[in-house]
Amino acid sequence: MYPTPEQMQASTKANLEAIFSLATSQFAALEKLASLNANAVKSAFEDSIANARALAGAKDVQELMNLQSSFAQPTIGKAIAYSRSVYDVATHAGAEASRIAERRVAEWKDDFVSLLDKAAKNAPAGSDVTVSAVKQMLAAANTAYDNFSKVARHATEIADESVATTTETMKSLTKAKKAA
Repeated sequence: MYPTPEQMQASTKANLEAIFSLATSQFAALEKLASLNANAVKSAFEDSIANARALAGAKDVQELMNLQSSFAQPTIGKAIAYSRSVYDVATHAGAEASRIAERRVAEWKDDFVSLLDKAAKNAPAGSDVTVSAVKQMLAAANTAYDNFSKVARHATEIADESVATTTETMKSLTKAKKAA
């Protein structure tokens, strides 16, 4: 009925593997964000230099005004692309963390049920009611967890749709301003 040293070692190893897997995925997400930020800063710096050179070459006030208004359009597009990329990285990192957590919770549940079954075999007569009640509570908790996961996935889908719609709207507005 009591966990053996081998079971404890296996459980500890599984927990460490889950932690390492989570840390690795989160580090990869941070690496992607750092790369996105570095590229965004580099692009902004290069654009600033190009814009300053263009402004310095302006021959009259009208050309200066036209140049200034033309600088905003590419900047908006780049901001939209950057925001979308950051959102994608964050969404992927969150999904990966959820996947790891769900896998580990399923393993814990299986281990608990196994332990409960072993305990039921060694339990005194009449304790089957208690074991049954614990199993029902576990089933109810699993159902609640599954429902919560479904709601979280649905909320993520809605957020994805909202981001996609907003991105398309911003692109349309940017194109409309260019055409005007």
